[in-house]
Amino acid sequence: MYHSIGLGQDDCEGDRPGPSLNHAEAISILFCEQSYFFDDGLLFACRRCGACCTGAPGTVYVGPDELDPLAGFLNLSVADLIGRYLYPYQTSYSVREDDQGNCLFFDNGCTIYPVRPLQCSTFPFWFDNVRSQSHWLHIQAQCPGIGHGRRYSKEEIMAIAQRTMMI
Repeated sequence: MYHSIGLGQDDCEGDRPGPSLNHAEAISILFCEQSYFFDDGLLFACRRCGACCTGAPGTVYVGPDELDPLAGFLNLSVADLIGRYLYPYQTSYSVREDDQGNCLFFDNGCTIYPVRPLQCSTFPFWFDNVRSQSHWLHIQAQCPGIGHGRRYSKEEIMAIAQRTMMI
């Protein structure tokens, strides 16, 4: 039987729960000992095909700490970046889309790939995608990069999933 996750790589390191650990730390370590459908890792290599960047509208969160690198890569001021490509969302911004729901940074591939937002760089290992095998199979049917490329370890997947829980 596989279990849902909510932990990162750092949570899986260390000794078994003991008197010096708080309740949350103890639970985290115990969950790392559970079996998951990705215990042997998962293969993935982005094909830059746009399957996750085009089509149905969505929200791509750009955190405050991602604005400067993105603006610098595009040789824009942060103000120009925001004005041309972003709109206010939660505590920062989201990437605008064209009328078909396509990311404005997608043009026969990601034009900002080296500095793409965390949400993009962590796909497909988002918490919601790896929380169950059925969720993973659903996203695998949409992404041609899943099942190809390098093998991500269970620890890497859990660390990525933890980083995406708030996105």
